[in-house]
Amino acid sequence: MEWSSLTPELLVTDYQKSFSFYVETLGFTAEFTRDDPLFAYLSLEGAQLMIEERTGSEWWVTSEINHPYGSGINFQITVDPIDPYASRLKNDECQLFEGIHEEWYQVDEGERGNRQFLIQDPDGYLLRFMEHIGTR
Repeated sequence: MEWSSLTPELLVTDYQKSFSFYVETLGFTAEFTRDDPLFAYLSLEGAQLMIEERTGSEWWVTSEINHPYGSGINFQITVDPIDPYASRLKNDECQLFEGIHEEWYQVDEGERGNRQFLIQDPDGYLLRFMEHIGTR
């Protein structure tokens, strides 16, 4: 695995529930884990993130954290193709925040298209799975 130069670390309220969601439901690989505090470094198709159970002693927390966590942010995870991930979630009967749809975004003089869906993790962090579908 090549280490990403930017890897978000998400505080979670129930480590086992979050670990199961990311690894068993979404298909992330646990690159390594720690027990004190409960922590996992996870990867999926080059995307990387860390989860750590809240202990109340995290020195980097800048203000009170309320559910849903991560309000105002989404984490884009580029996959190819997107359909197996959506099917996996459907099979686990997970509720999507937003179903698969196309979005086109202005890039320089053209547009770049994505197929994407959004889902919240157990703490409310918003994950956006997407695949590139072309430019125009």
